[in-house]
Amino acid sequence: MSANVNDGASAVEPILRLANVESAYGPVKAIRGVSLAVPRGSIVTVLGANGAGKTTVLKTISGILDPQKGSILYRDEPIQGRDPAWIVRSGICHVPEGREVFPLLSVHDNLLMGAYTRPDRDEVMHDLEAVHAYFPVLMQRSGQEAGQLSGGQQQMLAISRALMGRPELMLLDEPSLGLSPKLMREIFGIIVRINRERGTTILLVEQNAAAALGVADYGYVLEVGRIVMEDSCARLREKEDVKEFYLGMKAAGVRGTRRWKKRKTWR
Repeated sequence: MSANVNDGASAVEPILRLANVESAYGPVKAIRGVSLAVPRGSIVTVLGANGAGKTTVLKTISGILDPQKGSILYRDEPIQGRDPAWIVRSGICHVPEGREVFPLLSVHDNLLMGAYTRPDRDEVMHDLEAVHAYFPVLMQRSGQEAGQLSGGQQQMLAISRALMGRPELMLLDEPSLGLSPKLMREIFGIIVRINRERGTTILLVEQNAAAALGVADYGYVLEVGRIVMEDSCARLREKEDVKEFYLGMKAAGVRGTRRWKKRKTWR
């Protein structure tokens, strides 16, 4: 892991650290020696092509997968191998790829499921009002079954359900997936507001590099399960490899540039 974690933000103590983490699906290693740090109060993004291992990183942090090697420190305490429910109660909420709302429950009940482990019912109602302020359509559709919402509305619901757990750290997996450009910009704007207004630290996994680099403070590039590049997002946007392979901008004056090898990869 780089010593100058998140550059100017390196003075901020990381809320999350991964050191040489490896995870696998059966005999197949999905991530290999992944090290990264997420400073408290920041937005950090992990970029990579489909199948690079981005989702596996988040599943390993949230306890869905147990790492085979390495350590995961949350608030300087090891959490690898802990039960996912314990991890949620400790302050980490995971918004999975594909939303995964409870389709037969109402929007209101989906939101209350996010606060299932909380005993402070009065504060839960206060947070319910807060997520309705972020996403007014959820209040309008409160009694509707979640499975009847549009894809964008389900994404709003998935983010709001996580917020109902009052996370210190939110793991967001491909929030732009399947959304129109307009709706994507709206949701990413809300993500920034959640970070700035609530102080929620966010680890954002994204295939849409332009969107992620536009909102995050620091970024890591994951290729075939390994971190191959890291820097501030401002500097990543200027790197030729990132421009060519993630932002679709051909390097000026370069002909026949090298292509990244197509290899079998895993999510």
